[in-house]
Amino acid sequence: MPIATRPQPPAAGTAGTAAVPASEQDDLLLERQLCFALTVASRSVVGAYKPVLDRLGLTHPQYLVMLCLWESSPRSVRDISQALLHEPATISPLLRRLEAAGLITRRRVAGNERSLAVDLTSQGAALRQQATAVPGTMMAKLGLSRDQVQSLHSSMMDVIAATGSARG
Repeated sequence: MPIATRPQPPAAGTAGTAAVPASEQDDLLLERQLCFALTVASRSVVGAYKPVLDRLGLTHPQYLVMLCLWESSPRSVRDISQALLHEPATISPLLRRLEAAGLITRRRVAGNERSLAVDLTSQGAALRQQATAVPGTMMAKLGLSRDQVQSLHSSMMDVIAATGSARG
């Protein structure tokens, strides 16, 4: 999606802008807004994943849950929600759909009836092999090298940490 060309800031001395340097006026241009760039980039990247994940029968949020479980399984709902920086109430509907698809099981933890253990089924574990192609496919699709992806990831993690969104 092309970004519109930047309008020129009002000339110095224009009503209401005389005391604001031109560089600060430029700070309010849409194209300079970090929030805008992050929102569009996120939406665009998730959209680019869609056809790739469709072949696996997963949505992007379901893919993130499966990544958590492929790293370590079984895991508690709380552990998954912390890893994904989402509330358990957001994760629960995803888990129900993954369970209905036969990819995971959910069961109460013995001795702790309030906790649910989420585990991969054999079908869910086998899906990991197909998913190994996703990162390389996405790098090629986005025209990014592994080093560029790692650099972007590091920058995004810095932003997450700076906003206090990362949970300890």
